[in-house]
Amino acid sequence: MKPKHIALALLVAALWGINFVAIKIGLKDFPPFLLSALRFLAVAMPMLFFVGWPCVSWRWVLSIGLIFGVVKFGLLFLGMDLGMPAGLSSLVLQAQALFTVVFAVVLLGERMRPVQLAGIALASGGLLLIGLERAQETSLIGLLLVVAAACAWGYANILMKQAKAPNMLNLIIWVSVVPPLPMAGLSLAFEGPDRVLATLSSLSWSGILSVLYIAWASTIIGFSLWVYLLRLYSASVVAPFSLMVPIFGIAASAVMLGEELSMLEIVAGALTLAGLLCVVRAPKPLTQVSASAARP
Repeated sequence: MKPKHIALALLVAALWGINFVAIKIGLKDFPPFLLSALRFLAVAMPMLFFVGWPCVSWRWVLSIGLIFGVVKFGLLFLGMDLGMPAGLSSLVLQAQALFTVVFAVVLLGERMRPVQLAGIALASGGLLLIGLERAQETSLIGLLLVVAAACAWGYANILMKQAKAPNMLNLIIWVSVVPPLPMAGLSLAFEGPDRVLATLSSLSWSGILSVLYIAWASTIIGFSLWVYLLRLYSASVVAPFSLMVPIFGIAASAVMLGEELSMLEIVAGALTLAGLLCVVRAPKPLTQVSASAARP
């Protein structure tokens, strides 16, 4: 890759890593389901005027919107709201690459390469160590919810592959139209209309800026740059840069939120990243799916 394109890839990883800090800040002002609804609304409203009609059938827009938008982000935001640290969330969510491979084998009949099996075993061991450490904290349920979010993302990757969208940015924007109403319904049902009204009537600048960052910096700018790089280079070249997301996420969380990882979590994180690298670098068409959707 040219140096300027390497810089762009690192910029995207930084935007996505810092996104987890923005989510954590946003959760101080908004309940998780309401924050997710606002996030997708802020993505869809300005961009629908620029991307044209959906480039795939509505069944793909709706199915991906529900799995990727409602289930994945609902579980992620709820897990982080229940105590999962931002930096650790940025790492655990990358397990979507493992789930993508497993779903591809089970649902699409793809064959798994030995290096992918080794990577899955290594990354699973790392996640297990993180789970053992989290079991001693109050955020074990948060960890399980983020792992479930990674699983939902993996299944959404399969749906994206089957949709065969000629324009991924178009697909992501239209997918963002689906979650606001279901998320608003979940917010009213589980977070309560009183809390929703109280939150919206007392907005702070930190909450507003967090929503704008999650929607515009991370999604619109980050994903647009990622798609641009995927048009210039193969997915096998671009995809490994997504593994820098947890590095930026953990660093930003330490600097901006004061989060710290235990030595066991650092070792487990290194094992997980090594395993994910084996999965992502494997020369399979599947990596194109994981790379094209690899954003928080």
